[in-house]
Amino acid sequence: MSKNMKSISFAALLIIIALISIFIGRGLESGKVFAIGESYDELKVFAEVLSLVQKNYVEETKTKDLVYGAIKGMLTTLDPHTSFMPPEVYKEMQVDTKGEFGGLGIQIGIKDNQLAVISPIEGTPADKAGIKAGDKIIKIDNASTKDMTLIDAVGKLRGQKGTKVTITIIREGVSEPFDVVIVREIIKIQSIKHRMIEGNIGYIRVTQFQEQTGEDLKKALKKLEAEKVQSIIMDLRNNPGGLLSMAVEVSEQFLESGKLVVFIKDRRGEKDEFTSRNTAPIKNYPMVVLVNEGSASASEIVAGALQDWGKAIVVGTQTFGKGSVQTVVPLSDGSGLRLTTARYYTPKGKSIQSTGIAPDIVIKLPVSKTAKEGKKEKTILREKDLERHLKNDTIKEEPAPQIDEETMPLIGDEKTEKEDIQLQKAIELLKTWKIFKELNPEKKAG
Repeated sequence: MSKNMKSISFAALLIIIALISIFIGRGLESGKVFAIGESYDELKVFAEVLSLVQKNYVEETKTKDLVYGAIKGMLTTLDPHTSFMPPEVYKEMQVDTKGEFGGLGIQIGIKDNQLAVISPIEGTPADKAGIKAGDKIIKIDNASTKDMTLIDAVGKLRGQKGTKVTITIIREGVSEPFDVVIVREIIKIQSIKHRMIEGNIGYIRVTQFQEQTGEDLKKALKKLEAEKVQSIIMDLRNNPGGLLSMAVEVSEQFLESGKLVVFIKDRRGEKDEFTSRNTAPIKNYPMVVLVNEGSASASEIVAGALQDWGKAIVVGTQTFGKGSVQTVVPLSDGSGLRLTTARYYTPKGKSIQSTGIAPDIVIKLPVSKTAKEGKKEKTILREKDLERHLKNDTIKEEPAPQIDEETMPLIGDEKTEKEDIQLQKAIELLKTWKIFKELNPEKKAG
């Protein structure tokens, strides 16, 4: 057997072993063992192509690069949140939940095979450079982003502090693409920000759900209590999510012990429930939760749980709709697989996937001058806009609303607090809470 054929056989064998491990692993959970004969037939074709490329391609190739490329190609047929992470990317992903990494500070997604900005993170280099939600990134350092995976894009956007990256942007209303040069910084995401507003209202902004978010919220609430807080506004706008465990920890500070926060269900219908284990007195304040199209994943879990249990009035616009569960599986060579394995459901059994959380009170953003003049408004990027997104299995998807956000003030900015109509509505509700609660009796989750 030739050296090339040995490497081909070995590569094919590794893939078959990986498939056996996955299928048997899942099968053992449900008491079944899956046959792999059919999969092996398809893998013979893969081995043939690998052989032809290695023998006849115009330039020398590396088996590892070809196999990694094949894996990435396979996963692009699935939903947009499933991805393969080479060792260096997987290692970097593990630091994300610590709340500190080197990069630009933007949340990104794929729309129409193009990299699109979901939202910049406030106070980061991207935010300061004027990057906006809805911007299309067509190049990163002159490399086209067409058909680029999210993982590859993140790898190119991140880097050491002080290094520069040039991104080429297409923006609604701007006739030509333009370059933005951004200097990378250490992105330290402060997950909880709080202050007193309007006398006795506690304003809590949750920017992301990290390892310390639950504890940080407890500390913030203690400080607000020392200042005689009477009601709470929790601002989850433009919060892209994070750790499921932290969504539960945040929710349970306002729920009695044993209350269902969220449950997940896999393709076999098996459920895993996450309930409040709160042993401290619950924070039973009149409460408003602010959400918008940038509120995703863990943010939607918190909003959905507090809404279903009648613990808060949800105000704002329809949320992003990221209601799928990703399981990160470490692989033998130091790489990792981020695999979508289940969907999230609120305590009442509503799927968050693609539809998101509907506010109790919808407060749309101001209409900008361009919209008034009849110019085309831009559609805010949501989960349902992403290529190959999973469908909602409990609610029919509706067309994405047309929203223009140009005149929206910076969220959480004290200087523009009076211009923030969603925040002002929350303040108004809390000031008239007793009257409002009589008109809107407490909900009970089923």
